[in-house]
Amino acid sequence: MNTAASNHILHLDLDAFFASVEQLDHPEWRGRPVIVGAAPDQRGVVSTCSYEARRFGVHSAMPSRTAFRLCPQGIFVPGRYERYAELSAQVMGVLRAFTPCVQPASIDEAFLDLSHVHGLPADPVETARQLKERIRATTGLTASVGVASNMFLAKLASDLHKPDGLTVVPVDPAEVQAFLAPLPVGKIWGVGPKTAQVLAKYSLRRIGDLQKTSVEALRRMLGNTSGEQIKALAHGWDNRAVQPEEAQEKSISHEETFPVDCRDPEQVRMALWRLAEVVGQRLRQAGLLAGTATVKLRYQDFRTVSRQMPIRPRSQADRVLLHCAGALWSQFSPGEPVRLVGFGVSALCAPGQEPVPGPQQQLLFADEPGVAMPAQEQRRNACLDQAVDRLRQQLGADALRRGWWPPAQEPGKHEVAGPDGPQK
Repeated sequence: MNTAASNHILHLDLDAFFASVEQLDHPEWRGRPVIVGAAPDQRGVVSTCSYEARRFGVHSAMPSRTAFRLCPQGIFVPGRYERYAELSAQVMGVLRAFTPCVQPASIDEAFLDLSHVHGLPADPVETARQLKERIRATTGLTASVGVASNMFLAKLASDLHKPDGLTVVPVDPAEVQAFLAPLPVGKIWGVGPKTAQVLAKYSLRRIGDLQKTSVEALRRMLGNTSGEQIKALAHGWDNRAVQPEEAQEKSISHEETFPVDCRDPEQVRMALWRLAEVVGQRLRQAGLLAGTATVKLRYQDFRTVSRQMPIRPRSQADRVLLHCAGALWSQFSPGEPVRLVGFGVSALCAPGQEPVPGPQQQLLFADEPGVAMPAQEQRRNACLDQAVDRLRQQLGADALRRGWWPPAQEPGKHEVAGPDGPQK
């Protein structure tokens, strides 16, 4: 099998990253079940766990109390996200020493494009081996790598033989289809439990079943866009290119345009909350903290109005961003039909690189847990955000709906605690 012909895409995934860091820093925990997240006597979830804990059925996003029942001998530890970010940065530095074309997908995984890079072995599999060895020597961590001709196949391959795996996908299209055929449909991006249930009604349980199904039939089952996308991926087709990370982003924002001008403030508010969550996920994927939040509304007459506020201290937590979105939303005049709503953050920096605050800066929402929250609650919320991010990445953006939202306030009537005191 000629793997060098077009297998130039690698996907690298650090194995049980948070738990592995804890075992790295606490050698006495190696070989023992380590569970990162909330303590079992608290309300909260597992962020991640070591492979020793997974043998007991523990997994990400599981309530910590359930994890304790399954694995009472487990070592429960809170997340140390500055330490994880530090090691993640070291790993990304190793990757960029091999190729400048590196696209981080999250704090513990990245895509690499080896094409047009001189000085590397002709065989990408040998490059993958060297990459794994360099990461282990530099950080003490293990990683699983998938080698393939495109991003979808490389990502799928890296997950097949964990931990410390190296999986190579064939190059020949017929061999690619044979490689994919026995795998469950849930291995395809965008196929979560609900979609899998729909497919199972038609006896479509393996990727090979999808390969034999016409795109017209999949469109009828799943809709035009999803049907076409899943059909393409079932054959291993993916034409996306690895996008190297440019200079640090200056801002991150998302907008939603309503099909018809929206006259329902509650609908606008809920759209704003969803956008804030999307921005939060992107912040965490980039490993950045935000210092400013902005809400933008475009009205029926195309007039655009925005409101902005500082975030002190800087944050990437959903709960903080949702409180900021709510405070800014309350400053708009109610009742006007809204055409577009947007939420964004700026003044971005990496953890540990925050500017020293000036003497006049105060915490916003000083009486609210969303910003000036105790360290223990910050860790619990960070674990929850990480768990939700992982589930949405696996199951799709709409797989989870938040059970907690900021209190609903009527626009124009909410007090915002700013540096100069409350203001209407």
